[in-house]
Amino acid sequence: MKITGYRLEKFVQQLDRAIGDSNYPAGDDLMEMAILWIDTDEGISGMAPAGNDAVASLFHVIEGKDPRGVVGLWKDMVDWVHKGNNEGAVNGAIAAIDVALWDLKAKIADEPLWQTLGAREGRAKAYASDIGYNLSDDELHAFYSRMADVGVDGGKIKVGLNMKDDLRRIGIMRDAFRKVKDRPYLMIDSNEYWSAKQSIRYINEIEKHFEIFWAEEPARRWDFDGLRQVSRNVSAAVASGENLNDIGQMYPLISQQAIDVANVGVGHSGITGARQVSNMCYAYEIPVTMMNCPANFMAPLAAALPNHNMMEVVDPGREGAFDSWDNHIEDGWIVMGNKPGLGIEVNEDKIKAMQAVDFGRKPGFPFPRREGAGLWIKDIEPGEVSWK
Repeated sequence: MKITGYRLEKFVQQLDRAIGDSNYPAGDDLMEMAILWIDTDEGISGMAPAGNDAVASLFHVIEGKDPRGVVGLWKDMVDWVHKGNNEGAVNGAIAAIDVALWDLKAKIADEPLWQTLGAREGRAKAYASDIGYNLSDDELHAFYSRMADVGVDGGKIKVGLNMKDDLRRIGIMRDAFRKVKDRPYLMIDSNEYWSAKQSIRYINEIEKHFEIFWAEEPARRWDFDGLRQVSRNVSAAVASGENLNDIGQMYPLISQQAIDVANVGVGHSGITGARQVSNMCYAYEIPVTMMNCPANFMAPLAAALPNHNMMEVVDPGREGAFDSWDNHIEDGWIVMGNKPGLGIEVNEDKIKAMQAVDFGRKPGFPFPRREGAGLWIKDIEPGEVSWK
């Protein structure tokens, strides 16, 4: 079997609701999306809910090769970009190709991807994540309560701009989950808006009121000294790493004991790269948590990791190009079915319909870093978010 071609479809999707964090609290409901297919000479294709134009510069590296050697093909791509470095769009392209190849490998074997990756069962524990600084109190409670109704016993909430409001909103999250568990898992995420010293001050204040399981991105993603400083001075675990590209960038955070929980995801150069990072964390007894993604397509890897903690679940409605996906949340777990590969059915008519829409503006995501980040706390301005 040989790889013969690829196809990339890009589109902008309007989400069911806006998402926002401390850097962009007003939020945005437009998101750039893509679907990548990798084709073979035997008529079997693999897909990834990701991709960009840099795929064109990498495809020749894998063209004509056996698609089943996924890890070897991943290394070929990483080696090819050695001098230019695995950054930005190139990293996104490697990640998308890698996911499509894993989907293809599982389809060739006629088995679900979680099984191909070595999981004993297709299950991964879930936690709810709002990405909703723009949500009202009622909307926040409705989201977490809906997740609690399917057994999820913990959640993460965006913080960073206003202590009084953040304490109230954390309480809303806690109260929603108390229908499942008296002491639910409570996580906070300041998205690199605070400096390390600010984080220590603010997290210590939050911990006077709530038991926090982990505090995410309390310093810059590469600042292992700052992250370690936060970890040593708060009770909560420190989590970070989602915005780093690969095992090389994650290594200092792990080896210098700067993080207590590693955020892993497709951004770590695909499934292969995320698994490498997770394996290194396993050697250091560091748990990993899988980042959110459309249709939970990284859940098969989460199920196969021996040190996986919980996977982030968000439901803003990013699955507009899909007819179905073979997983659901039950008793607080992402439960995967037995459809071959990722188990995602793409509807190309839906893609064409979205490609035909002119929204008249560019999506705001990924969000820029907010003015004053790490320097001062710029309170939310009146009217900037719905609840202010």
